[in-house]
Amino acid sequence: MSKDMSYAGVMARRPEIMKNSAGLDFSLFESGSIAFDYERMMKAAGFTIEEIQKIQSEHGVGNTPIIELRNLTALARKLAPEGKGARIFIKDEAANASGSFKARRASTAVYQAKKLGYKGVVTATSGNYGAAVASQAAMYGLKCIVVQECYDSRGVGQPEIIEKARKCEALGAEVVQLSVGPELFYTFLRILEETGYFNASLYTPFAIAGVETLGYEIAMQFREKHGKDPDVVVVTNAGGGNLTGTARGLRKAGAQSKIVAASVDLSGLHMAADTQFNKKSFTTGHTGFGMPFSTWPDRSDVPRSAARPLRYIERYLTVHQGEVFYITEALATLEGLEKGPAGNTALTAAFALAQELDKDQMIVVQETEYTGAGKHIQPQLSFARDNGIEIKFGDPKDEVPGKNIIFPSHPSLIKVNDADVIHMRKSLIKNALANYNVTPTEADIEFLALETNSDVEFVKATIASE
Repeated sequence: MSKDMSYAGVMARRPEIMKNSAGLDFSLFESGSIAFDYERMMKAAGFTIEEIQKIQSEHGVGNTPIIELRNLTALARKLAPEGKGARIFIKDEAANASGSFKARRASTAVYQAKKLGYKGVVTATSGNYGAAVASQAAMYGLKCIVVQECYDSRGVGQPEIIEKARKCEALGAEVVQLSVGPELFYTFLRILEETGYFNASLYTPFAIAGVETLGYEIAMQFREKHGKDPDVVVVTNAGGGNLTGTARGLRKAGAQSKIVAASVDLSGLHMAADTQFNKKSFTTGHTGFGMPFSTWPDRSDVPRSAARPLRYIERYLTVHQGEVFYITEALATLEGLEKGPAGNTALTAAFALAQELDKDQMIVVQETEYTGAGKHIQPQLSFARDNGIEIKFGDPKDEVPGKNIIFPSHPSLIKVNDADVIHMRKSLIKNALANYNVTPTEADIEFLALETNSDVEFVKATIASE
């Protein structure tokens, strides 16, 4: 009897498809209520830091350099009050095989697929992860399919996403390009079922464990060169895996560095709206992903996401599109480093944050990414103009996502805005109650305290306010 391949039919088989393709039974970690055993799930990935380092070092991943940005630091100090202006560093993840930190996630995911005997891997992504999976799959001799949300209903694709598709294909992957909407996940599930390939999701324990080496390396490299851990680590935040893995790696190294998230402010734009899909100039690292994935991580393509950023975020900063474009050019012209936009989101936040901190403090931006034709500033701005976006100089605080991009007329206008992390914590708790519709047990309350980096009293007070 043939299977029901309708949308409803495929979605009904989602648990079975996920179990068969992930190499992991997520039900083993469930409590039957809100709580699940997160740390046990992470341990089920089965890797120590040392094992991951070995896997990565044999496949062109990891041990990337840390570079001090002396000229950007000097500029920040000119704008800062007396005695302020922390030193700014970047971890140059563009040095990885596929050109971004996501090679770390892909390295462990594809290694696991090979170990378990899968013939190929599938990933649903519009970004750097597709290229990372394609690169690692080529090294391991596995087939690779990248399912990419690329176009609006008019068939118009964003330059950066199209650039990444070319990179995936160059690395030997088959790329399936789709328009924005629910067909992405439906098509992804169909391909997993039809091929029997491994789900190289961004959000499995295997993928997040691969990022832990990034945080671990930062601590070890700073101790070796500077005799201390960085005071602050700034992480571009979207789906949360970058921040989660880095923070866990820092903790495993015993570092006490403050974890600060950074996203481009795209408030007012709906990421899944066809008419607004091409109104943004950043495909990742923005609030359209960062906020919903922080306040409800389990909206990903696995039953339980291993990316749980609110467990680790101590401060969440937002910046504007024009500010990130400005810093991208400043990094190139002042430091001689041409990097793609994602890591420059965190760098923009770090530039403003440095002006709050003392000169003897150190900030590290924990990733950079490769740049290419569609990821450069000019094609992005040309695309924005074609979509009716006004480009001008002025004060970025007046920027309205989907309406204009405002370059700062002076670097002193580059500022950060603090997202309300307390509100985000409350939102996660409320989302958990709404999604599970149960009376929380004591175990649930303790779990939610860990989820929100708070305490039991905070969780109980939030529940009581409902």
